[in-house]
Amino acid sequence: MTFGPVDVEPYLALFGRYLRERGLPITQQRLAVARVVFSSSDHQSVDELDAVLRAQSLRLGKATIYRTLDLLVRSGLAEEHDFGEGFKRYEHRLSKDPVHHHLVCVKSGEVIEFRSEELRRIVEKTAARHSFRPTGHKLVIFGLSRASQDSGADVEYQGITCPIETSPTAPGRRNKP
Repeated sequence: MTFGPVDVEPYLALFGRYLRERGLPITQQRLAVARVVFSSSDHQSVDELDAVLRAQSLRLGKATIYRTLDLLVRSGLAEEHDFGEGFKRYEHRLSKDPVHHHLVCVKSGEVIEFRSEELRRIVEKTAARHSFRPTGHKLVIFGLSRASQDSGADVEYQGITCPIETSPTAPGRRNKP
């Protein structure tokens, strides 16, 4: 995990204010989870957060970690991601540019963040064309990183298919002779 020299105290104060405004207790366990999330620039899983907390001699139950992450996401201070690994990852939204997108390598699991002014304009134009007021968006592109390609990895582009329509033995589908 990447930890930076970021002063997380202002972010912890924001989280504390969010909790107070909802009548929720500001516990040391919640603050410990938030501190780890705010201190890292990585996309962290619950297991990774748990490992960091244990390394700090803090033993929190996974339920406490999950509940705190849910509060961080609802507060808008963190974001939840599904990179197709079978579990969620979390990152704080406190950078100078919290709107960014992700490229996810399906072989190595590497996550590459990118920003695109062109995508921002597309979102704005599309929303305006439909008289829609966006509150956020996510883009995740799955594929192979340069390192995976260089190591010989290859996957076939699958596009968008519906297994019901493409399966020759799907119920209700007539097989032609």
